[in-house]
Amino acid sequence: MNLLLLDVGNSRLKWAVLRQPYQRRQDFAAQGVMELKALHTSAASWSRLFKATGRPEVIYACNVAGAGMERQIRAASMRARLDTPHFVHSAAVAAGVRNGYPEPWRLGVDRWVQLIGAHYEHPGKDLCLVSLGTAMTIDLLNAAGRHLGGSIVPGPRLMIESLLERTAGIRRRAGGRAATASFDLALGAAQSQGARSTGRGEGARPRLSAKHTAPVGLFARDTHAALLAGARQACAGLIERALREARLELGRRPRVILSGGAADAITPLLHGRYRREDDLVLRGLSVLAADAAAPDRIKSASA
Repeated sequence: MNLLLLDVGNSRLKWAVLRQPYQRRQDFAAQGVMELKALHTSAASWSRLFKATGRPEVIYACNVAGAGMERQIRAASMRARLDTPHFVHSAAVAAGVRNGYPEPWRLGVDRWVQLIGAHYEHPGKDLCLVSLGTAMTIDLLNAAGRHLGGSIVPGPRLMIESLLERTAGIRRRAGGRAATASFDLALGAAQSQGARSTGRGEGARPRLSAKHTAPVGLFARDTHAALLAGARQACAGLIERALREARLELGRRPRVILSGGAADAITPLLHGRYRREDDLVLRGLSVLAADAAAPDRIKSASA
């Protein structure tokens, strides 16, 4: 078998390849990340991806980037003479997980597939899943696979961007229209610090001036630092509040799993243990592809 898995987010596409039936904790034969901008601007990017993955026999995709991206994937597959991709949709029940939304389709498909991947990888565990990307989502899943609901707020970068765009005074005091790039650098520095402090990886810290470093404390002394501090502390505070409510709901603290590009910028502010797992959507797709009943719950692009 040669199965290509696509996790299409708001800014990046993560891909992975399976060449044997999926089992828990299994390594993918290959995996990588591509920027959506590159895929939008060059059809050759899709050709290179399909070639690098060995001409997949089957493609399973989780897409939150909109109908235009779905059409693009279909067209690229057709040009490469591949079988029609399967696009996952949120359902009421799948792979041992029960959707907590009364109208299942309203749960984002990325959150849905992530729940499936997490439940399969952590059997018999209560889980709190926190995804920190463009948006920050928090979902609670009990040990029986029942989704107990969740919440959505802007991610730290989107919080900062909204203030820079809509408040001229804050934008000017934070460094003007060029400030966005410096915030990216500062959050990158926070990610490097977070990786070292938790022992979950290594990375060189970007060279930044003192005013562009990412503060850990809440009380900053300039507008640039105040925006960083506020966004990071807001995300961390909501996570801590979610864990308190989860303990009340479950009678015990759930296992905490974090993912997403901004996760390491937040982890230095958290208390207690957590795990970092960035490929749960890909693993959820693997579970659905292996599920004998999956064709009943997967809509092909030709449907």
